[in-house]
Amino acid sequence: METAAFKPIRKTVMHRRTDISVILVSYNVKQYLQQALDSIFKALSGLSHEVFVVDNGSGDASAAMVRHRFSRVRLIENTENVGFAKANNQALVLAKGRAVCLINPDTLVREDTFKVCLNYLDAHPDVGAVGCMILNPDGSLQPSCRRSFPTPWVAFTKVFGLSRLFPKSRLFGRYNLTYLDPGRTSEVEALSGSFMVVRKEAMDQAGILDEAFFMYGEDLDWCTRIREKGWKIVYHPATRIVHYKGRSTQEASFDNLRLFYGAMGLFVRKHFKRGWSFLPRWFLMAGIGLRGMVSFVSRLLRRLTVPIVDLVLMQASLVLALLIRFGGLDYYGPRYGPVDAAYSLVWLACLFLLGLYEKGCYSAFKAALAVGIGLILNTSLTFFFPRYAFSRQVVLMAGCFDVLFLSGWRLGIRFFSRMRRFPFLGTVGRILVRRRAAVVGTGKASRRVAERLIREIGAGYDLVGFIASDEKELNRAGGQPAPVLGSLRDLARICRAHNVRSVIFPSDSVDYGRILHAVAESKALGVEFKMVPRDVDVLVGKTNIDSLEAMPLVDLDYRFYYGPNRFLKRGTDVLVPLFLSPLILAAHVWLGLVQSVRFERIWIQDGFGGRTSIRRLTRKGEPLAGAAVRLVLLWEVLLGRISLVGDEIVIPNRQADGIGIKPGLTGLVQVNADRHLSKEDKVTYRMYYLRNYSPLLDVEIVLRALIR
Repeated sequence: METAAFKPIRKTVMHRRTDISVILVSYNVKQYLQQALDSIFKALSGLSHEVFVVDNGSGDASAAMVRHRFSRVRLIENTENVGFAKANNQALVLAKGRAVCLINPDTLVREDTFKVCLNYLDAHPDVGAVGCMILNPDGSLQPSCRRSFPTPWVAFTKVFGLSRLFPKSRLFGRYNLTYLDPGRTSEVEALSGSFMVVRKEAMDQAGILDEAFFMYGEDLDWCTRIREKGWKIVYHPATRIVHYKGRSTQEASFDNLRLFYGAMGLFVRKHFKRGWSFLPRWFLMAGIGLRGMVSFVSRLLRRLTVPIVDLVLMQASLVLALLIRFGGLDYYGPRYGPVDAAYSLVWLACLFLLGLYEKGCYSAFKAALAVGIGLILNTSLTFFFPRYAFSRQVVLMAGCFDVLFLSGWRLGIRFFSRMRRFPFLGTVGRILVRRRAAVVGTGKASRRVAERLIREIGAGYDLVGFIASDEKELNRAGGQPAPVLGSLRDLARICRAHNVRSVIFPSDSVDYGRILHAVAESKALGVEFKMVPRDVDVLVGKTNIDSLEAMPLVDLDYRFYYGPNRFLKRGTDVLVPLFLSPLILAAHVWLGLVQSVRFERIWIQDGFGGRTSIRRLTRKGEPLAGAAVRLVLLWEVLLGRISLVGDEIVIPNRQADGIGIKPGLTGLVQVNADRHLSKEDKVTYRMYYLRNYSPLLDVEIVLRALIR
């Protein structure tokens, strides 16, 4: 609602009103949020205040930490990330302070920060919003703490990089006002959303944040609307804060680059009216699109560096093979260009499928194996298409050179990573080879593994942090030598956000079921799972062992979780019920109409830590079994609720942990039920099935079930 023009508030009024409402929007930055709140409450001493924390669906127990440590905070918990603008608005509509402060959770404020800003607003009734000097952790100024309105010319200089080339020019440096003295108070046109103190009266007139901006641009839009209402925006460097920029966005699962350029486009469409500038709006939109495309392509090229190196070396191998075989390149005519491309794509595909393009993977053995597989495929192409193929000798020699070159440069990288005489080469090698690792659990065993990861430089691992086994452990975690990134149920987000390539399970940190569930759910992430073994015979599938001094790290690798095997298994679960559909229909009719059997739904464990429902057949309250009942249940197999061959069907309980195997009509546990299996025996059978899975094993289990 509209309010009267601002007047300085007398002391008697200040004691009756809240001086300031501080709002933080948090997303998976628990440690930073705790530090920020500690510094904020110190700075609020002597002021009447209220502090809001809006948690955007964090998975690192940020909300629990706030409830436990900061009872004075008004906590708003969202179940998902609703964006920066919408989350701030949830608190802005509740704020009662005569000023509101938006501040990021990855900041530290000085003890005088809020007092300085409020005093400035009190002394300057025409100022609607004030910001302070914002510093990077190294003490340098963050240019975004003061900006001008991006008129077509200012936006043009930003989009095309002129503001960066000529930062001290008044003509080109207006976007971040880089030509101004950072130590002088200045009227500006926009402040950073990481810290701004806004007069409540100005907010009431301009409105709250525009929720069309999910992230980025909402602060610029808000300042623009405040200025349109006649208020001034001021940069006041008499106080300062430290901003650990980008911590929340690092944790996000969305594409920050796309959101940034999308926000720029939205701002242009909203505020640049047609026909008022010599630079038309479509020209700016084209510039934003071009700049976004350049940024995207540059990021893509960085990811393609290793495949490009391999492709160049493949061409060198082909040239050498042609020179040796024919003494020149005359044999290589224009029509062989597509053939060269086809051969190269086959080899690149083999390298990709063997994981050579995952970050930090420089295995010379895998490279040689991929080239060998590709050579077999390419020589097969030579056999089927002799007219368009290179000679077999050329293909064979090129393949041999590929083994030498593609394995050789990876061996070189690994060799450099161990060099001590040449620090530069050693540093480059270690940066490329070392894999970012997270340790599961926060107990003594996990800390012991983490300490060895830190100490063993030559082991090839960089410790990123810890992953709590569950929410309870996450809430009580503390004293670890690295941050706790979240809980195991949030593993996919943690691996993507922190680029984790290796997840290490100390033997006592999590039970087998939870480990298997994590492996099953994260197979598409390209993450390797390792374990400090306790029972190698039961748990280990593929034995590939690294070492941290006397502590072995064993790969957790199960044939059941390979993509092709899971595809074949699901295909079987679809084709068999479809093939037997006439019998399934007949069984339904016979049981339902002739036998007067009742169909009711019950809940069972789904094999993934959750539950699903299937039909149970009963007569006079007693459950039925037999061939006809199993025929009926094939419908549940077709729908994907259970599998033809899988784990035993059990009623869910609160402690159920999925291992990535659906319950099945039959399975190794079921066909051996007459042996009165113990819990440990069932675990052994499940491990055997996961480790040795194949469609033929399923056929064998089904036949054994039929014989029984």
